[in-house]
Amino acid sequence: MNTLLNLVQRHKAGDKNGIYSVCSAHPLVIEAALTQALSDDSLLLIEATSNQVDQFGGYTGMTPVDFRNFVLEQAEALHFPTENLILGGDHLGPNRWQHLAVEEAMNNADVLITAYVAAGFKKIHLDCSMSCLGDPIPLSDAIVAERAARLAKIAENTAINVFGASDLVYVIGTEVPVPGGAAEELAELKVTSAEAANETIRSHKEAFAKVGVSSCWSRVIGLVVQPGVEFDHTGVIDYCSEKAQALSDVVNHHDHLIFEAHSTDYQTDKAYKALVDDHFAILKVGPALTFAMREALFNLCDIEAEIVPKAHCSNLKEQIEKQMCDAPEYWNKYYQGNESQQRFARCYSFSDRIRYYWPDQNIHAAQSKLFDNLTRAGIPLPLLSQYLPEQFHAVREGQISADPKTLVLEKIRQVLRSYAKACKLNKD
Repeated sequence: MNTLLNLVQRHKAGDKNGIYSVCSAHPLVIEAALTQALSDDSLLLIEATSNQVDQFGGYTGMTPVDFRNFVLEQAEALHFPTENLILGGDHLGPNRWQHLAVEEAMNNADVLITAYVAAGFKKIHLDCSMSCLGDPIPLSDAIVAERAARLAKIAENTAINVFGASDLVYVIGTEVPVPGGAAEELAELKVTSAEAANETIRSHKEAFAKVGVSSCWSRVIGLVVQPGVEFDHTGVIDYCSEKAQALSDVVNHHDHLIFEAHSTDYQTDKAYKALVDDHFAILKVGPALTFAMREALFNLCDIEAEIVPKAHCSNLKEQIEKQMCDAPEYWNKYYQGNESQQRFARCYSFSDRIRYYWPDQNIHAAQSKLFDNLTRAGIPLPLLSQYLPEQFHAVREGQISADPKTLVLEKIRQVLRSYAKACKLNKD
C-alpha cells in the first residue's frame, strides 16, 4: 500500500496525524529535511513544482528524473531509508504554458505528467485551474475537472506501462491566491465554501468516470482548498479554525479524502496543530524554508564582515542583489513601490523571490566562499550569540557544531520541527 494511503486512513480513523510537504529544490533545504526526518524516524514528503522541474528543466534546470536522482543521492549520503521517502509533483498541469493555446499547453502537460510518473513520483497534484490563451477567466469546474481527468488517465497508463501497476495517489483542486504567496498585501481571505469544495469533488469524480479511470478515485486522497491562510510580503494571515468548520466537515463524508493546505508558511505552532486537527493534514511549506536559510546566510555574512578583511569577504549579499537586478523577471511582477521598497522586498519579503536565484553560479560561488572564510577563521561565540542566538544555545548545549553549514541547516530545521510536532512526526 502507498504509505500516504496508510497515513490518510490513520487520520480518518481519528489519529489526527498529518504530514508536511517540503516544496523546495535547494540542496541545503533538502539536506535539512532529510536530517530532520531521520531524527524523527518519520516519513518525508518532498515535492517538486511544475515551475521548478519539468521536461525542459524548469527554473532549476532539472527534469523529473534529475530531481529524483538529486534527492536520492542526498538520501543515500545521509543513510536515509528510501522506503520513508515520498516524491510528489505539485501544480502539475498547464501552469508553465498559460501563454499558449489550450491544446498545445495541455499537450505539454501530458508530457509533464508522463515524465513525473515514469520517474517514480507517487503523489500527483492535478491542477488545471489556470486559463490558457483564449480560455475564459476563470475556468468552470467542469473544464478544470475534464482536463485533470485527462492527466489522471495518462498518469495511470504510464504507471501501468512502466511499473506494471499503479499505486499513485492524487490531489485535486487549487488554492487562492496563486502558488508561492500573494503578490499584493492581504487583509483577509475568504475560506472556501463547503458548496464549492463539494462541487470540486463532484465534478472531478464525474470527469474521472467519463474517461474510464474511476478505479483510481479511491486513491484521490487530497483536496486543495483555501482554509484562510496566506502570506504576503510583510504579513501573515493566520488560520482561524472557527471560520473553517463548515469546510472542515466536507471530508468527513468521504472515506479517503483529507485536505491539502498550501501556503502554510509562517503560521504559528498553534495554527499548525489546529489545521491538522481540522483535517488539513497535508501541510505544504516552501518559501519559509528558503527564507530561514536566507536569514542564516545573511547573519553569517554579518559575522564574516566582523572577522574577515573586506577584500577577502564573499560579498554574498551584493552578489544576490546584482543578479536579481540584472535578471528581474522572477520578482518584478511581485514587488511594487519605489526603489527603496523594492530593494527591501528583494531581501526580506516573506514571498522570498530570492529562491529563484540560488542556482546562479556566481551566487553559489559566493556562498561557498562565505562557508570557507568562516570555516578557516572560526566563528567567535560572542558573534554567534549576537547574530544567531538560538543556534548559539544549541552549540553551547552540545547539540550542534558551530560550522557555518550546520548552523544554516539548524535554522531550516527549526521551521521543520514546528511542522513535525503538529503532524505528530516528532518523537518528542
